[in-house]
This record gives sequence, structure tokens and C-alpha cells, in this order.
Amino acid sequence: MSASANKKLMQDIFAAAASRDPAARDRALFTESLADDAKWIVTGQYSWSRTFSGKEAILNDLHAYVRTRLVDRTRTVAHRFTADDDVVVVEAKGDNVTPEGVRYDNDYCLVFRLEDGKIKEIREYCDSVLTEKALGPFPQTAVRTAS
Repeated sequence: MSASANKKLMQDIFAAAASRDPAARDRALFTESLADDAKWIVTGQYSWSRTFSGKEAILNDLHAYVRTRLVDRTRTVAHRFTADDDVVVVEAKGDNVTPEGVRYDNDYCLVFRLEDGKIKEIREYCDSVLTEKALGPFPQTAVRTAS
């Protein structure tokens, strides 16, 4: 796919999941676009830093755990998309709250690498201090296939 097609796909994915109404947030396009062998790399040197290998690990280990730490479905609003060949960089801001009432409005730089219309790799850059302050350390028991 072209850089513009990859960018459009990522814009569509983020638009579908950005509704202010939690019930209207649709993750189906993201799930459909995630390659079975995709990797989500949480960068840095903190408890969340690891590579989630495979679609199932991304959805069931990373995303499922995050959902337990938020009142509503995750809301991340993209405000810039930059595309070059098979890479789309998305700058975004979270709009979330934990069950304890702590705001979790992280700033993200997400680097997506796509292949044939499928997301093969995601590199997440964010405020690690805020992540651990709001969500707590990532539990080792929640990890089945992360490395």
C-alpha cells in the first residue's frame, strides 16, 4: 500500500475509536487491521516496557489489562499523522480516567509499520511516569506471551 493509503487507514482506525461516547468507540477496524504476528513495543525502562508479540498478546495481555484500569473503553485522540512508505507516525492524547478517579491523559507518539494493509509493528512512546502513577506497574501475572 502507498504511504497515503497507510495514513488513511490509521486515520480511519483512530476516528472510529475516538468518540466521546464510550459505547460508540469502535475497535473493529484496528482489530481487523492487526496482523496475526504483529508486535507492540512499549519503549522505555519501566514495568510496562516490553514487546507484546502476536495479535492475541496485544489484545488479551496489553489491551485487556489496560481496560481493567480504566472506567470506560480507552479513548486516544490523534492530532497528527505523518506517513512515509510503510510507516505512519501518530501523535495522540489520551482522555481516560481510572476507577480511582485518577486522570490518565497521556501524550503518545505511536509509530506504526504496515505491510500489505496490516499493522505489523507498533512502537509506543509515552510518559512512563504518568502511566505508572495512574495505572500502576504492569503486573507480571498479566503477561503470557510478552517478552
